[in-house]
Amino acid sequence: MNAENLHFFEKAPIAKAVAHFAVPMMLGTSMSVIYSILNAFFLGTLHNTSMLTALALTLPLFAVIMALGNLIGMGSGTFISRLLGEKKYDDVKHVSSFAFYSSLILGLIVITVGLPSIDSIVHGLGATADSFGFTKDYVTVMLMGSPIVVLFFTLENIVRAEGAAITSMIGMILSVVVNIILDALVIFVFHGDVIGVASATVVSNLVASVFYAFHMRNKSEFLTVSVKWFKATKVILSNVFKIGVPVFIMSIFLGAMSLIFNHFLVDYGDQSVAAYGISSRLLQFPEFILMGLCEGVVPLIAFSFTADKLRMKHTIGFTIKAIVALAVVFGVIVYLISNHLIGLFTNDPQLIEMGSYFLHVTFLSLFISGMTTLFTGIFQATAQGTAALVMSVIQGITLIPVLYIANRMNGFHGVVWSLVIADAVAFLVGAIMLYVLRNKLQPDLDNLV
Repeated sequence: MNAENLHFFEKAPIAKAVAHFAVPMMLGTSMSVIYSILNAFFLGTLHNTSMLTALALTLPLFAVIMALGNLIGMGSGTFISRLLGEKKYDDVKHVSSFAFYSSLILGLIVITVGLPSIDSIVHGLGATADSFGFTKDYVTVMLMGSPIVVLFFTLENIVRAEGAAITSMIGMILSVVVNIILDALVIFVFHGDVIGVASATVVSNLVASVFYAFHMRNKSEFLTVSVKWFKATKVILSNVFKIGVPVFIMSIFLGAMSLIFNHFLVDYGDQSVAAYGISSRLLQFPEFILMGLCEGVVPLIAFSFTADKLRMKHTIGFTIKAIVALAVVFGVIVYLISNHLIGLFTNDPQLIEMGSYFLHVTFLSLFISGMTTLFTGIFQATAQGTAALVMSVIQGITLIPVLYIANRMNGFHGVVWSLVIADAVAFLVGAIMLYVLRNKLQPDLDNLV
């Protein structure tokens, strides 16, 4: 951490500090959305439906590997930011070294467990006879590359936790750009298939991980990749996993809930599934921007929690205003041009109408979901492991009973509105917990909830 990063942690005006931490994260997450679309595009040029199916089926596996990286990365990152606020710089080195090597170890465990069970994993992902071979190829590469993928997501978090938000963003964008270039080479030059595309993902993560490791070794004053600083003490394990485990659980739950939601939609025809697929892809842009905002300020909140709680209060207050402003701007845009947005993907009038309906309803919860993400980030930053775990579970399981009841009571419309209702329940739970914990976090937080 250099003097500039320390300035943004301690003395910069709140708006500038939030922008310093959040804007790079918002840009980085937006790039990942663009990549997900382009990745499907490159494979789509081969006009092989089984390959595209394999790409879609392996998303849950990639989500699990990414969640493992966030388990170590978010847990270590928030702990590092709090330690920096307490000026315990040697402890920061111990935690960063632990994060680096434990990520590699976790990835090796994935290989050891996954490869002998690969056929079962492919069947479990839903591969048919036509897509089984391509799916197995993709899964094999992703399992073999899991130490690198886990390491990438870990390092992105802990570099940002130190205050090097721009460096974190550069690594994320570097990964996306390298991936896109390699995808183009694999498909158009070497005439490869899913093995090449999967390998491109692993290699791009490797390039970004090397970039982060170089920063930690040569540019950072406190982060390190040296094994001599590695420690796995009870204090480190406790602080990392009490925040990291809820993050992991939430990622797994949200992936499962997406599958369940699609199961309910299937009863109302393929068009309803297609309409939701289009609208949810469009919704990713504002969702990821708000997620980038809320996750970006976590290091600033964590640092201020141990160094200056009044600054933490002002940071949270400003972030809430930013969420409101962004939600309003995106909402107005959607309500004015929703038909045109859906029309970019299809010319079917019924599909455009149904997709616009999805957009109108789901955008109502944009502010709510943004606030829920902020609540979770506050609990993570302030080491409230139980509250973070409750938020993870609530966000994961609320949708199931809401879907069931809403579907029975109001059919298709109930299924669509269940997303907003489930988000509202999670928001209320988060707000109540923040109110209950207000004195533990900071007495002045009374004015925020």
